[in-house]
Amino acid sequence: MKTNERLMTTLDRLPYGEESLSENLKVTKKIPSGIKSSELYRDIIRIAWPSFVELLLTQLTSMADLMMVGAMGGKTNPEIGTQALAAVGLTTQPKFLLMTAFIAMNTGITALVARNKGTNDSKQANLVVRQGLLFTFVATLLLSILGFFFAKPLVLFMGSTEAIVTKWATQYLQIQMIGFLSFALNSTITAALRAVGDSRTCMIYNLIANIVNVIFNWLLIFGHFGFPEMGVAGASLATVIGQFVAFFIALGVLLRGNGFLKLECKLGFMPNKLVLVNMLNIGLPAMIEQLLMRAGMIIFAKTVASLGTTAYATHQVCMNIQALSFMTGQAFAVSATTLMGQSLGKRRTDMAQAYCSRTRIVGLCFSALLALVFIFFGGNIVGLYNSDPNIIKMGGHIMLFVAFLQPFQSSQFIIAGGLRGAGDTKATAIFTFITVLLIRPIVAICLVSTSLGLYGAWIAMATDQIVRSALVLWRYNSGKWKTIKLKSEQ
Repeated sequence: MKTNERLMTTLDRLPYGEESLSENLKVTKKIPSGIKSSELYRDIIRIAWPSFVELLLTQLTSMADLMMVGAMGGKTNPEIGTQALAAVGLTTQPKFLLMTAFIAMNTGITALVARNKGTNDSKQANLVVRQGLLFTFVATLLLSILGFFFAKPLVLFMGSTEAIVTKWATQYLQIQMIGFLSFALNSTITAALRAVGDSRTCMIYNLIANIVNVIFNWLLIFGHFGFPEMGVAGASLATVIGQFVAFFIALGVLLRGNGFLKLECKLGFMPNKLVLVNMLNIGLPAMIEQLLMRAGMIIFAKTVASLGTTAYATHQVCMNIQALSFMTGQAFAVSATTLMGQSLGKRRTDMAQAYCSRTRIVGLCFSALLALVFIFFGGNIVGLYNSDPNIIKMGGHIMLFVAFLQPFQSSQFIIAGGLRGAGDTKATAIFTFITVLLIRPIVAICLVSTSLGLYGAWIAMATDQIVRSALVLWRYNSGKWKTIKLKSEQ
């Protein structure tokens, strides 16, 4: 099948809508005339399954990273593995904080490219991609330099109290900053390809990168086949090598073209005011949302870190496993974002509603299956990371929280993805402020200091997820996302 044929959806054979996007705010599940429900599910799965495989394998690679890091010291000295797990965990929130700028702008790129795909305007879509790469390059170059030189203060700020943990975490974060630019540029290319429905290509090059990552993990953490035994630093370097591989393959794909998108460097990368304004209108609220989320997560992580190395290592393991369950919601969120954006680009709000509601149904089915896995095998999965019986016991209990949160988490990811595809990012930023920056840390601070300890932190997380899921659903049902217009549509 040719690439441009693979990008076609049911939407492409429908005429442009004539109604105003501001009309008929009521959200319904009614299928548009002449469309079969099976066709909608086909489009959803076709876009989601490569993203699901890609994200799943990426998270499995992350889990393999932590399992290998946690195996340092072996069964004879599991404390080394516990310290290593804590070191990697301390770098997570600072790294995500530095990623905020380009992740937010990728939201704008996805929404704009998807709308241009809906109008079949390849020229404008490629202009958006070039502007996105320009912004990502400049912003990430500055952030990576700051992250490298302020790595140790960031780790100490996160609550590191042991000298060896601080040393390892600093090394890990500095190495991550060396490969930060390639990771950021790759994510921008991926956002653009997913926007036109080409998630299969993204899956392929990220799968290759994950394989490279795992191989170099084994070589560099433990020093096999004459490679230096680098421990935690080796895990970080292996990740960076994999990221470089993904970027160069992704760049090659974009330079060659996929039937709709093609990077033509000869057209230049000079700033375009209209495109940047549209990107910022969508991206800035998303950036604020991400900053608020990171601020809340940092407060939350520091609260958990105050419980000690063992508790924090347990928390990091469970968060890593929970991130595996994020993959289902995020994969179907890609479908929701892409199909919502393309539908609105064609002024088919009826199709946008039909796609989003069915994407949520499919996502909820997958989340139920994951919940069962975590209920029956949660403790066993935790045991793969570290042999400390305290970590295994406590982690097994926390996995019940993870199982309970699955349907709320899935619904929130998918509907929020649909809202972002519509460019409705301001509302999600407000909801993030309410839940992640207020509810989660306040509840955590109140409960962690009691006898609940780490369990109190996860009760706080559950409260956040449930409230945020309800708020996002309320916003979608209001239909106000139909009123969002780009500058060129005014």
